[in-house]
Amino acid sequence: MKKLFSFMVIAVLAMPLFSQSLERSFQIKNKYINIPIDHAEQRQRVHFTLDGDVITLNDIRIANQNIDYWVFLDVSNFKGKKLTFNFSEKVSGIDKIYQSNKFVGEDKIYEENLRPQVHFSTKRGWTNDPNGMVYYKGEYHLFYQHNPYEIIWGNMTWGHAVSKDLLHWEELPSAILPDTGLGTIFSGSAVIDHKNTSGFKKGKEPPMVAFFTHDMWNKKQQQSIAYSNDRGRTFTVYDKNPVIPAERRFGSGHERDPKFFWYAPGKHWVMILHDALAYSIFTSKNLKDWEYQSSVDEGFWECPELFELPVDGNDKNKKWVMYGVWGTYLIGSFDGKKFVPETEMLRYNFDGMTAAQTFNDEPNGRRLQIGWGHAVFPDSPFRHTFTFVQEYKLKTTRNGVRLFINPIKEIEKLHKPGKSHSFKNQHIGYEINDELSKIKSPFLHIKAKFEIENAHHFGIDINGYKIGYSVPRNQIVIRRNNGGNSQNSYDTIRPFLPLQNKQLDLEIIVDNTTVEVYANGGILYWFYNNLEGDPDTFQLSLFNNKSGLNEDPKTLVKNLEIHELKSIWNK
Repeated sequence: MKKLFSFMVIAVLAMPLFSQSLERSFQIKNKYINIPIDHAEQRQRVHFTLDGDVITLNDIRIANQNIDYWVFLDVSNFKGKKLTFNFSEKVSGIDKIYQSNKFVGEDKIYEENLRPQVHFSTKRGWTNDPNGMVYYKGEYHLFYQHNPYEIIWGNMTWGHAVSKDLLHWEELPSAILPDTGLGTIFSGSAVIDHKNTSGFKKGKEPPMVAFFTHDMWNKKQQQSIAYSNDRGRTFTVYDKNPVIPAERRFGSGHERDPKFFWYAPGKHWVMILHDALAYSIFTSKNLKDWEYQSSVDEGFWECPELFELPVDGNDKNKKWVMYGVWGTYLIGSFDGKKFVPETEMLRYNFDGMTAAQTFNDEPNGRRLQIGWGHAVFPDSPFRHTFTFVQEYKLKTTRNGVRLFINPIKEIEKLHKPGKSHSFKNQHIGYEINDELSKIKSPFLHIKAKFEIENAHHFGIDINGYKIGYSVPRNQIVIRRNNGGNSQNSYDTIRPFLPLQNKQLDLEIIVDNTTVEVYANGGILYWFYNNLEGDPDTFQLSLFNNKSGLNEDPKTLVKNLEIHELKSIWNK
């Protein structure tokens, strides 16, 4: 094993042959290497070597004539070393690559026209699944699936960001890079090995251990580990990877996304793995040697989670929750080796968010999660964002115990002083909408409670995105753009959501091109990428729909709070 500095070491088990004739070398003296990207170009294979050792490889659309945008490589900890890029194709953009103490666009970072101001997004490139979420010594770690070199999926790398308050995030250099032998770095999780069961500890700090899937370019998926002794700033790959080789237990090569945690009653580690259409459970004493225990074959897909929560806040009555990529879940019992479902398959997440993961070792005992927020930002050098941090709770309903999700209470720290608006016991109509029309901030935290009187359909319009409610159908009614440009490019979606005592509760977070909605206390949630309205002409209103026999529909606004939000980038 060999440890590099700002990046994770890559164990080169098999080095593909590549041309030595096309290369650029830099004696590193600055913080960044800037690279021009053109999406009209084909991806070419680029090998990275540091002082002669291959450390990773990526497929990059190096610009030729046109430059769509620039990406950057943080090389601040490579100073004094020689970094060489070996290219497979000759394009003019190779000669434009340069090092600097600034990356292109740095002066305007986080101030771009469509940059989310309430949700974390990466400076450049593509992001998807949150990974490795763990808390240690005042820092919440968010690793994530990342393509640093373009806004399209590929080159799966673990990006890295940290936060002290779950609101403001600092993006760090990439943590785990593609391996020339075992493949790219797919999703996984991380723990703090407080008892040093792995033996990876060096120094005074317990090791942070990451568990992830090595994807061998869609040929084979295997589970590997790496460890850090400096709070996740650098990692070392375990030299005996993979720790769980591909097995095709259910006749499929889909074996990925390990989530693991310490199971105190059994004094062992538990790992749950996406395994074809099942979730398989493994156990280990040392994080290196894993034993298969059982599977839950219920039709789950990807990004498994398994955790315990009190019911109605009662620590003497706890249940386990198993959930998957789209927010489908089961409630049941778990003995450290086998999960037994006690409900049918349920679902809390309606749309727009996938691959959520919860934090290990959250210091306040909360079960907090972040999900992948599907959102594009036209003409921007970054794609997708993450949900606002959310908290899970189990609550008893008439239909049994159910999972509820809500934004964390820390959102109140983003409320702008003197910029809150409150309405009580007013009917939807011109008077309240006149007041709402004065709110021009596109960054809002909204909490609304509606009570039906005689209106059949009512709702809220957030800059062109209408969230309606059909009383006869007991359904949320959403008109969603399905990706086209014509009037026929819309789907009408109607998830079932019964009223509670004739009331509908909505909690909404509004950001640049995104809307997050928590309905009826968080029993239903969705994330939406709103590209219809112009943030510069933001509009907010409520509506009732008239009918032939109901010319004066009434809906009571029992309570409406609207808080304008500060940017998370302005500490």
